[in-house]
Order: sequence, then C-alpha cells, then structure tokens
Amino acid sequence: MRFTHLSRLISRIPRHDTSRALQCRAFQADVVSGDSKAKPKRYKIPQFYDPYGPRPPPSEKIIQLAEQIGALPEEERSQIMPMLVERLKLPKLQSISTDGLDLGQQDGAAGVQVEEKKAEKTAFDVKLEKFDAAAKIKVIKEVRTFTNLGLKEAKDLVEKVPAVLKQGVTKEEANEIIEKLKAVGGVAIME
Repeated sequence: MRFTHLSRLISRIPRHDTSRALQCRAFQADVVSGDSKAKPKRYKIPQFYDPYGPRPPPSEKIIQLAEQIGALPEEERSQIMPMLVERLKLPKLQSISTDGLDLGQQDGAAGVQVEEKKAEKTAFDVKLEKFDAAAKIKVIKEVRTFTNLGLKEAKDLVEKVPAVLKQGVTKEEANEIIEKLKAVGGVAIME
C-alpha cells in the first residue's frame, strides 16, 4: 500500500525532457549573443583604485625633491612637516573627541584612573612559589582540598612550581589559601 502511494507521488513530479538539447548558459555580459565565435573582451584592470582617475607622472623637479628628502637623515625628515605647515600656512588639525572610547593607558590624568582601577581589583590568582621538600605531601594534600584535583594532577601541579593554583578567587579566599599553604610549608602569593 505504501509503495503504490509513493509511486503515485513520484509520477506527479515534473521531469525535464532530456531528449532535447539542454539550453543552459552561464551569464556572460561581454559575449554577443548572435556571434558564437566572438571572444570575450579583455579589460585592463588597474592595480589599485584611484577615484580621481589617472594622474600625470610627476615632473623631474618633484622626482629630484623626493630623492633629496629620502637622502636626509631621520632627524631632519621629521622636521619637514612642521616647516611645511608653517610656510604654507596650513590650518592646525583639531583634536578628535575620544569621550566614551577606551584607548588604553594614556599619560596624565588617565594614569591616575588606571591606578584606581587596579586598587578595585576583585578577582585574584593564587600562585605557589615554592615549598619545603619535606612538606611536599602535605602541600599536595592541601592543594587537592581547594582545587578539586585528583592526586596525580595535584602532584604534577605542585612539582612544576611556580604555578597558578587557583584563578579568579576573592581576596578573602586567596588569603585563606595562602595561610593554609604557609601552615603546611608552602609559599604562595596573590596576583
């Protein structure tokens, strides 16, 4: 019953007549439809786009001037632009407002704000710096208590000192961990 239903659905699907030649052709704007032997046009594509069109080549005087500027030492080249601005009486560039943009650390008052942000740090990392060789087993057990690592993972972590034991903890938690490690013979710091 299902097979007959499926065969009826398949018979209703329109089929292309494959006995006729297929007339499928990709879009080619530069081929003339009437001339089958015509070759496509070849366009000369510039290496870069210039919205103002082609420019005449620089004069010999400009080429010599560019060579002279290129031969100057770096110190003298840095003095050219300010002198041209002064001589040609070009307008001074206005500073762009950067309000609301985070541009990273800058000199002056912004440096004070960065220092305030460092003081407000809430997440700390606890890093094991060193430990007594005799207290290695105690340190491994203590590391296992607050990292939820297995014995082998905790041992590997302790052996590759200095290593970050826990990341993103509060200052109180970090101090507790440091005190516990100090009690069993390890030296840890808070970053």
